[in-house]
Amino acid sequence: MPAILLLAVAGVLVWAWSTWSRVETVDLEGVLDPVTGDEVNYLLVGSDARDELDPEGDSGVTGRRSDTLILLRTGPEGSRMMSIPRDLWVTIADTGLEGRINGSYNRGPANLVRTVQGSLDVPVHHYVEVGFASFVGLVDALGGVTLEVPHPAVDRASGLVIPEAGQVTLDGTQALAYARSRNYTELIDGREVLEPTADLGRQQRQQVFLRTVLSDVGSSRNPVTLVRVAGAMSSELVVDSGMGFFDALGLVRRLGSSDPETVLLPVEGVRRGGAAVLVTVEPDAQAALDQFR
Repeated sequence: MPAILLLAVAGVLVWAWSTWSRVETVDLEGVLDPVTGDEVNYLLVGSDARDELDPEGDSGVTGRRSDTLILLRTGPEGSRMMSIPRDLWVTIADTGLEGRINGSYNRGPANLVRTVQGSLDVPVHHYVEVGFASFVGLVDALGGVTLEVPHPAVDRASGLVIPEAGQVTLDGTQALAYARSRNYTELIDGREVLEPTADLGRQQRQQVFLRTVLSDVGSSRNPVTLVRVAGAMSSELVVDSGMGFFDALGLVRRLGSSDPETVLLPVEGVRRGGAAVLVTVEPDAQAALDQFR
């Protein structure tokens, strides 16, 4: 029996290695900061590839775009994550012009990383990009993802339907609708109430969703489940070329054994060039960013 079990584990590892070898990599040598200690910053990018008008009103936006930016820090004392609002007004690295941080991705991951480093003054050691569409297969491979919701909720634009409050288990399609939701509407005392914090509320929900999914993956010991998860992720996963198979495996395991702390970046809404954008609130923002330096 031990020999059979050993062969099974070896087979899973070989398959996982083979799957990892097909993951797309991007060369960010000379862009990423070198790892010099036990704490590591990952820039997590959730990208979307729908050919449609941007729900936020940016007409003509098609193809792949960064929809979610999260800075994740791991270390011996645990992990923490902070959402970077896509409408944050910053200086774009390659042009020196001001604009939404989301726009820096249009000219490639290197420009996005440099913009994050320069505008927020934080190191970025690794880059991980995941296509939202892969979450369907990922969540289904896990048998669904269970979240706590205070009220029934819908978003007719994304297709989200959560009929009951409390602990709810979403399948892959509903999990994707939850992650994409920009018009999150709760049913409270018989009335439909649009979630008032707009994109900031969406970021918080995405953090909860990602923490839950990563924890479920990291804590799983079922080799069949892990094989399915790897297969679901590989087609829409992009990592920097300096991240190896065991680096990725270690990251998932660390997240599975911890509950990342949420750090909020203090921002406020302003208008720039007639558009509604966000800027950091100082000095509070620096105190938050210090936790990633």
